[in-house]
Amino acid sequence: MVKKIEWGFADGYKTYLITLTNKNGMSVSLTNYGGAIVNLCVPNKSGGFTDVMLGYDDLDGYLNGRSFQGALVGRYGNRIGGAKFTLNGKEYNLYKNNGENNLHGGRVGFNKRVWNVYGISDGDDPSVAFSYTSPDGEENFPAELKIIVRYVLTAQNSLRLEYSAVPDGDTIINMTNHAYFNLGGDEAEDILNTKLQLFAENYTPVDDALITTGEIATVKNTVFDFTSPKLIGDDAKSIDIGGYDHNFVLGEPGVWRKAAIASNPDTGIEMTTYTDMPAIQLYIGLNLNETFKNGVHRGKYGAFCLETQFSPNTPNLPNFPQCVFKKGEEFKSATEYAFSLVK
Repeated sequence: MVKKIEWGFADGYKTYLITLTNKNGMSVSLTNYGGAIVNLCVPNKSGGFTDVMLGYDDLDGYLNGRSFQGALVGRYGNRIGGAKFTLNGKEYNLYKNNGENNLHGGRVGFNKRVWNVYGISDGDDPSVAFSYTSPDGEENFPAELKIIVRYVLTAQNSLRLEYSAVPDGDTIINMTNHAYFNLGGDEAEDILNTKLQLFAENYTPVDDALITTGEIATVKNTVFDFTSPKLIGDDAKSIDIGGYDHNFVLGEPGVWRKAAIASNPDTGIEMTTYTDMPAIQLYIGLNLNETFKNGVHRGKYGAFCLETQFSPNTPNLPNFPQCVFKKGEEFKSATEYAFSLVK
């Protein structure tokens, strides 16, 4: 089932709230403002549903929000060190919106754009697709980029995100979604008791500005070792920045793989993340300090993100899998969040 309602205006363009519901009663609500996921209501162990997604009650929240809630981010998700990169011998200087660095696309990234509702499909696997054309030079990134992102709610209780972007010239592309999850819903104060497993044997150390240095280090015998399930809170507070905002290496791009499993003991909800991207960022809301849906305030540790991506600062680190796409070459990727109950 699909429901579409008008949700207000942004930058003079009409926005919508579109809700997909599958035969199991699981639902997801999305807006074409920033392509953001607003609600994600999944079955819990009590026989009801828990909204596991942070977000805002209305469009104004997204217009004024500070934390990329549930939104599509790009053209380059995550950080680019020094807010610059070189492509085909030309240096591109980007907007510095994270100290001396560029973060999530710059001053006005994809999360602050009104996307077109490209298509809606009902049935067993209802879906909605958003499209956006990023012009050549937007945020000083080269080449025009035509993008389609499709959200599919499957009959197997998965939310699948499918990305396609084609440039008319050489450029860099690293798109992801900045969903903030709390599998305990509104009742959970934080996510420190969330159990997490990451299928990553390596991570990328960062400098004091959280810029990836180029080193690929083993997680073994470190606080970054999630190869066996453990609580997020077990080691988080021992990290010098107070928690996780780190990138984990999954493998080569284009290979479909299980990346993570997270679960909450109170709701019994388990979320398995799959992706074909080469890395994943674990962020545990270190800078959260906002009031969200239903008047619930979230501060530090209020949610976690699992952002599938190319590694941060990749354009400046030639030893990493690269995110350069040539004229007419399609960036194509998928990420899936599959929900079930803890067995």
